[in-house]
Amino acid sequence: MSKQKFDSVWDAIEDTPEEAENMKLRSNLMTALKNHLARTEISQAEAAKLLGVTQPRVSDLMRGKINLFGLDALVNMAAQFRPTHVNKPTQKPRASDPIDPR
Repeated sequence: MSKQKFDSVWDAIEDTPEEAENMKLRSNLMTALKNHLARTEISQAEAAKLLGVTQPRVSDLMRGKINLFGLDALVNMAAQFRPTHVNKPTQKPRASDPIDPR
């Protein structure tokens, strides 16, 4: 039996390369949004207002329920964090700060 190697889990489980790429993009955006919201330490209710969604929707995002989010919805959420200023390294990030993709 030969073992197949894949670049990502999405390549292994999705039917087409296009579906795998869509899932990779969604996963990366969800992770960036989740990490940004966690770093800013705002409540889910505050995040919901900022993102223009409901609190349960933010909860789904924070729990990583990728199947509930399309790429467009995630891009629209990420667009709410426009780079309007730069924080000093010693400042706590604010919810309106640009998303750091790390």
